[in-house]
Amino acid sequence: MGFWSKLFKKRKYQESGPEDWENVVYDRDDVDFGQEEERSRYITNCLEQMGEATKEIGLLTGEYSLITSYLTDMEEIEALPESEREGLDNIAGRLVALEQESKRYRGRKNRMKDADYYRLREHEGEVKEGIAKLKECEEYGGKVKQDLQRLDRERHAYEYRRQELNNLMDNLRGMTVIFVTAFAMCILMLVILQFGFHMNTQLGYLLAVAAVAVALTVTWVKYTDDDKELHQVEIAINKLILLQNKVKIRYVNNRNLTDYLYMKYGTNSAAALGRLWKQYQREKDERREFAAAEGKAEHYRRQLLNKLSHYRIATPGRWVDKAAALLDKREMVEMRHELIQRRQALRKQMDYNNNVAETARQEIIDVADKYPAYAAEIMEMVAQYRGMEEGGSVEEGNSGDSAY
Repeated sequence: MGFWSKLFKKRKYQESGPEDWENVVYDRDDVDFGQEEERSRYITNCLEQMGEATKEIGLLTGEYSLITSYLTDMEEIEALPESEREGLDNIAGRLVALEQESKRYRGRKNRMKDADYYRLREHEGEVKEGIAKLKECEEYGGKVKQDLQRLDRERHAYEYRRQELNNLMDNLRGMTVIFVTAFAMCILMLVILQFGFHMNTQLGYLLAVAAVAVALTVTWVKYTDDDKELHQVEIAINKLILLQNKVKIRYVNNRNLTDYLYMKYGTNSAAALGRLWKQYQREKDERREFAAAEGKAEHYRRQLLNKLSHYRIATPGRWVDKAAALLDKREMVEMRHELIQRRQALRKQMDYNNNVAETARQEIIDVADKYPAYAAEIMEMVAQYRGMEEGGSVEEGNSGDSAY
């Protein structure tokens, strides 16, 4: 190939836009068919394109046939006699009504959680008793808590009084020491005055003795009274401690029982359990109705399937899930329009792959015609590739997988 022809081809390739990307281009000018490796690679490439296009056509054909069967089913349904169509619409109408009822139930926002529902169903025979027991525990727990608070306040008051009495008795003992010390000092002074200054101190002795006697007597009486009161206060504190211990045991046992009942019924109060119980009763009735509706819907699904099976309908099971379309012509028209569009898209893909396969086949024939010396070799490569493709098709067919 000359320099200018290569340059022209390169520039033409560079100027090609996205609209040319779908076109398969075969350029034999750059292939030296005298070289076995290049010749084999070129023919193998054509064969692979044929194989890939044929495989794609096989997959598309299955989907195309299925859509065609849907459209044929539509025509068959629309062509039914009036009497047959009336019976079909009657069954479909009942099925649609039941499905709408089920849909409304599933879409209800205030539905009870399944965990709560099944928990209450498990303890259904004892929930009322549990609510009463919880109320009793909560009320009793509140009273016991108030008693504990009252006992605690009383105990603190007695402990404060005990501290006061201890301080008063300490002060009285200090005062006694002061009185005795003062009395001793007075006697010492009177002795000094009597013997050192020869003064008559008899009256002083009498006054000193009388004063210390009165002071000690008052102090002793006060100390004795405080000691008695302190003893009574300590007895009261001990009684309060014992009473508190008893009340605490009751409080803890009641609290544990309450927590257990909360855990058992999955709640945090008797009021919440009561609301949950009322919701459960409503939910139970609704679920019973829903189950009955589901049973009726299944009955009508079987009836509809059985009735459709008597007609020339390829896929009656599909129309059981499209019962609403049997009643609404507009929905049927929309389904037909969508199916036609899908079939057209499949037809376009099939035509494209047919064109690719035919172009690749024609390219192999042209090469064999242009180079007859290699025709037998090329035909042998074609035969070997077809054998491999047939073996692969059997394995793929056994796998049961489909891209569509």
